[in-house]
Amino acid sequence: MKKLMIAVATTMMLAGCAQQTFTVKNDIAETPKQVTTHHFFVSGIGQSKTIDAAAVCGGADKVVRTEVQQTFVDGLLGVVTFGIYTPRDARVYCAN
Repeated sequence: MKKLMIAVATTMMLAGCAQQTFTVKNDIAETPKQVTTHHFFVSGIGQSKTIDAAAVCGGADKVVRTEVQQTFVDGLLGVVTFGIYTPRDARVYCAN
């Protein structure tokens, strides 16, 4: 039982967070204009979600960066559901 608990704890730590950031231009944007949770199923295999950052910011020239992140809680949900449900958060940052 002790080995099982160690294996579960190690798996939880290794399944931590992931973040992808796409910087469009070097401008300062501290708060995101839009935060969206994307819901994926079966570990997101063959699935994609799209956000039109230019539409969110009111033009492509106003987009500073976009981020996609899988938080610890998102990873935990993926582990608890055995990969059936794997959410990710997406953020769009715009120039002022």
